[in-house]
Amino acid sequence: MQQIHGHSPQLNAGSARIYLLQLLCLGLAAMIATPLAAQSPAEQLEAFLSAGEFGPARQLADRAATPAERDLLLSRLAGAQAAAGASRASIDSLRNIRDSDVRGQAIQDMFSGRGRGGRGGAAMADFDSLIELITTTIKPDSWEDVGGAGTIQEFRSGVLVDTDGLLQRIDFSRASGLADIRSSAVADLAAPADSVGSLRASSQLRKVSLSRLEREVQLRAAQGLPPDAAMLRLAGIYRIKYLLVYPESGEVVIAGPAGDWRTNAEGRAVNMQTGAPLLHLDDLVVVLRHATTSKVKLGCSIDPRKDNLSRTREYTARFANKSITPAQRPAWLEGLRASVGRQDVRIFGIPPNTRTARVLVEADYRMKLIGMGLEEPVPGVESYLDSIDPAEGIPNMSLLRWWFTLNYDVIRATPDRNAFALEGPGVQVMSENQLLTQQGKRLPTGKSDEITARFANSFTQQFELLAAKYPIYAELRNIFDLALVAALIEQEDLLSRTGWSASHLLEPQRYQLAVDHPPTEVESVINHRIIGGRQVVAGVSGGVSVDTSALVRRDAINTDDYGLLKANFANANPDKQSRKRWWWD
Repeated sequence: MQQIHGHSPQLNAGSARIYLLQLLCLGLAAMIATPLAAQSPAEQLEAFLSAGEFGPARQLADRAATPAERDLLLSRLAGAQAAAGASRASIDSLRNIRDSDVRGQAIQDMFSGRGRGGRGGAAMADFDSLIELITTTIKPDSWEDVGGAGTIQEFRSGVLVDTDGLLQRIDFSRASGLADIRSSAVADLAAPADSVGSLRASSQLRKVSLSRLEREVQLRAAQGLPPDAAMLRLAGIYRIKYLLVYPESGEVVIAGPAGDWRTNAEGRAVNMQTGAPLLHLDDLVVVLRHATTSKVKLGCSIDPRKDNLSRTREYTARFANKSITPAQRPAWLEGLRASVGRQDVRIFGIPPNTRTARVLVEADYRMKLIGMGLEEPVPGVESYLDSIDPAEGIPNMSLLRWWFTLNYDVIRATPDRNAFALEGPGVQVMSENQLLTQQGKRLPTGKSDEITARFANSFTQQFELLAAKYPIYAELRNIFDLALVAALIEQEDLLSRTGWSASHLLEPQRYQLAVDHPPTEVESVINHRIIGGRQVVAGVSGGVSVDTSALVRRDAINTDDYGLLKANFANANPDKQSRKRWWWD
């Protein structure tokens, strides 16, 4: 370049192009700066996504002014990440969406093609292919399709229901070998490796965030996966002690003792140390749906048929004054059973084909077997017929009625009602004697004679021993615990207070319960004794009645002044945990 006195420097062609490029860049920067500053967060996000800048996009979402705005930005980011093949980053973005409705819509958009740059959505979940993959790679010879004992979803427990709806007990006396095979297969389907260890450790107070659990279940469903073993078993908790609420972070947390588990001979997941059955996700969903949608009590009843009662009354009357020899007794008993026939099962408040309904019916049925001396009791519990003292005379025969109901001492709450403690054994048996007319009609009396009430009271007093021997009763208590939690969530308006919609769990089309044949009838529970030379026959009806209303009334909940509940609330704060964690100790 030459410099001429009195004139500006002369530029050669190359320098001129550089100079003009610099001016152009400065001009563009000036032009862009003003529009970007004026753009909304959503428009800024779209600019980042168009450039493939997911990192700045995530930072922008995290700086959103409100949780609702943050959720919307994250949902758009998750769709773009999925479209670009960044599946792990997409799941992480979905995981950080607080509102399950927004998260669910984002997942739906990803599947339908919206939010994925128009490149098409993912295929819907292929559960049959997933099951085939599992059963052909994990101990292929142990699954039920090839004669083994393993199943993907266990729904049998201590009873089975045939295709006609008849509920029957299962004989497990020779099933130990099959149980070992099945337990081995189930062990291979345990929780993911990164959660094994502390998950399997015993804990006096494990916490499960129900809102985070729903999120993880929802994310697995988006990937075509069912809930894993830890999710189905609520991280190994086997009794609920506390319900904790964190409105600021949108968390609803349950807490209770937990630990490693195994599958027992009846197919129940039970704690390794205590033998107590674990809470179940399906039961939580059933009672939560009931609490938020139904005003009808949940429960079941097992009732004799009117015609059968009339026929039984006539049959026993024919032999009332006749002596029956030992040789005649088998025929007499066969005629008695034929006259009694079967009893009807009625389930109310919840779907009858769920595991929850089955637990209610099985627990009630087996309680009556103990009451009639047809199943072994525990020390301190005596069957009705064995309790009759001939010296005191034979009681007037009426239809006995025993049923399960709630048995909690009190619910305690902190003054701000962000923490609740459930106190009491949970389950009790009630009793009543019903009059029976010639036509077989049952007339309630509202009263219970001494022998009938004695069995009910002894069952209640020895409940822990009975639940240890027969885990079905502890399963019933788990449902009572969960039902009380669900009632508190509804009564205290905790969904609104936390902003947790629970839409994935509450919507039947989103979270689908495992179902089976609903129980509709059972063989009548009836037994007899020869007492004082007389044939004494006793039959029983009853059910399960779950009415939480009296316990969760606002004036029935006691305010906690001791500080222990407040301390547990502070120690369980989910903000101290990684966002990915849905349970912790």
